[in-house]
Amino acid sequence: MEIRSPNNPDEWEAYFQLRFKVLREPWNQAAGSEHLPDDQNAIHVLAIENNHVLGVARMHESSPLQGQVRCVAVDHSQQGKGIGRLIMKYLEQKAKENLWQEIILEARENAVPFYKSLGYQIEKESYLLFGEIQHYTMKKVF
Repeated sequence: MEIRSPNNPDEWEAYFQLRFKVLREPWNQAAGSEHLPDDQNAIHVLAIENNHVLGVARMHESSPLQGQVRCVAVDHSQQGKGIGRLIMKYLEQKAKENLWQEIILEARENAVPFYKSLGYQIEKESYLLFGEIQHYTMKKVF
């Protein structure tokens, strides 16, 4: 398995398809809602094995010295195998290379234990997505 940025049109298509499948489709969101206006300014990463995208995420500079991780998604059949952990490790390394001192993210309630296991701390309860998914602002300082 490789952890890296998508590097061809097929990988980009699979990247966005997985984001939609995991993060939007279960809540009856429209196709295309997986694309964000600032995607062109983000660092994108995927976990890929045998041309199959297993997990994805993105990170952008949210303020000086701070990155924000968004859209972390691991294929349902691959969850619990450490793929999310590898993706986050990759993004944390990229943040350090950019000399960012911290990463923030908005974690879905069910993902809070995962991020806590990586050293992220809850800053506050934030928003309710789609009227039902509680999010928490979390942060990790390097």
